[in-house]
Amino acid sequence: MRLKNVKNAGNIIEKSNYIVKTPEIYKGKWKEKFNNNNPICIEIGMGKGDFIIGIAKKNPNINYIGIEMYDSVIVRAVQKLEDEKIDNLLLIRMDANYINDVFEREVDTIYLNFSDPWPKERHAKRRLTSQTFLKKYDDIFKGNKKIFQKTDNIDLFSFSIESLSSYGYVLKNVTLDLHSKNDTENVMTEYEKKFKEKNVRICRLEAYKNN
Repeated sequence: MRLKNVKNAGNIIEKSNYIVKTPEIYKGKWKEKFNNNNPICIEIGMGKGDFIIGIAKKNPNINYIGIEMYDSVIVRAVQKLEDEKIDNLLLIRMDANYINDVFEREVDTIYLNFSDPWPKERHAKRRLTSQTFLKKYDDIFKGNKKIFQKTDNIDLFSFSIESLSSYGYVLKNVTLDLHSKNDTENVMTEYEKKFKEKNVRICRLEAYKNN
């Protein structure tokens, strides 16, 4: 998802009120940052922000945090937010490998939308639904665990179903063609909008695991 560099991207990101520059200081106390006790949901790999911005606007009583590691990508979301005032939305520029440095027992739901499939088998541990990452997520969920995934990559989807199931998650609302259902509640990512125009099938699942 690397894009052409945006001129002064670093400065644009640093000046944004939505960017949390030192997220590790809020570990275990994100409710203080939001100044409320509302549920906290995160999107890992938020891309250019269409999903996280859209869902935050739709659900003002839920707090959302978008995570993205590339300046060239997250700056696009920051630019979209220049004239917005969304009190329940924050963004973090970071590598998901360090997610346990930032959250502790406070996340309600994790969204994984069009994640890098890491197609080579030797890179399987890098997939965001690998058991390597599922173990990381164990320590950031507040209570019962919820992971929602969307992808156009059938191999990643198959891998996710196997990985989540073997880790003890119960899968619900699994579909290989999300848009055939005409789900009016679905909030689309920027990739998803393009895929829908091209009639590319989108896979989606919901995964639940009790403590």
